[in-house]
Amino acid sequence: MSRLPHVASGPYAPPTPGRVLTAVSADGARLHVEVHGPDGAPSVVLAHGWTCSTAFWAAQIRELAVDHRVIAYDQRGHGRSPASPGCTAEALADDLEAVLAETLAPGEKAVIVGHSMGGMTVLAASARARFRDHAAAVLLCSTGSSRLVAESLVVPLRAGRVRSWLTARVLGSRAPLGPVTPLARRILKYATMGAGSAPHMVEACARIVHACPRAVRHAWSLVLDTLDLDHAVRELRAPTVVVVGTADRMTPPVHAHSLVAALPHCVGSTELAGVGHMTPVEAPELVTGKIRELVTGYVTDTVKESESA
Repeated sequence: MSRLPHVASGPYAPPTPGRVLTAVSADGARLHVEVHGPDGAPSVVLAHGWTCSTAFWAAQIRELAVDHRVIAYDQRGHGRSPASPGCTAEALADDLEAVLAETLAPGEKAVIVGHSMGGMTVLAASARARFRDHAAAVLLCSTGSSRLVAESLVVPLRAGRVRSWLTARVLGSRAPLGPVTPLARRILKYATMGAGSAPHMVEACARIVHACPRAVRHAWSLVLDTLDLDHAVRELRAPTVVVVGTADRMTPPVHAHSLVAALPHCVGSTELAGVGHMTPVEAPELVTGKIRELVTGYVTDTVKESESA
């Protein structure tokens, strides 16, 4: 399922998809897509973040696929999607559009969920007709729209040029991550997770992140370094919920606050005490619950209204 093994058992072991598809993006990039759950059920689309894969959503897929049609895909270069030279925010938006076209019927509504770079993918696609045609509601987890390096707290220094310079080089390092060792787990936990994260959560995240090829990790770090999607936030018209951990060093709560203030239709925001950047893994029940609430409020109820009209 990846270039390195994921956890084999427990809530973070990747479920077996009902179907595997390939979506072809605008520039020909081929994307690995998984479909879980029963046909005809309300649809949820999951977009993972930088250095992750569909395995990142294992807990959500396992719970939601009982009564939802869950669509998860690997961002280009991640998981089982081949690397592509097109590393831009526009490419991310193209890819999401390709996945929506491949998996949803014309006009079919879904809740679209993005974590970290996946949230930025949603923002990049926010003004596009196909995205608006399919997005009933959106959940943004641990993400931001600009100043990602400048606001990062991964390097424990006072904000300024030195911290930004060091952060860009840490995040953009070409060094191989190597095997998942106790030291590697400690480093990853410090950078991306809350202090109270359970060992099995850290293990799952470490295995997923270490599976990302270093060339892909580096290429996308350069995109994130200069990303500016502030204009796109104002184009996201679907009802949107924002979730962030108070201990998020990668995209600290300041980003969530900015999103909430700028979104045209923010219908809720939650700050999770002590939780870090990996919210779907660190707080799986809450994230899954938020998705269910959005499906009930904006997909299921909409279908009932249209049937009774």
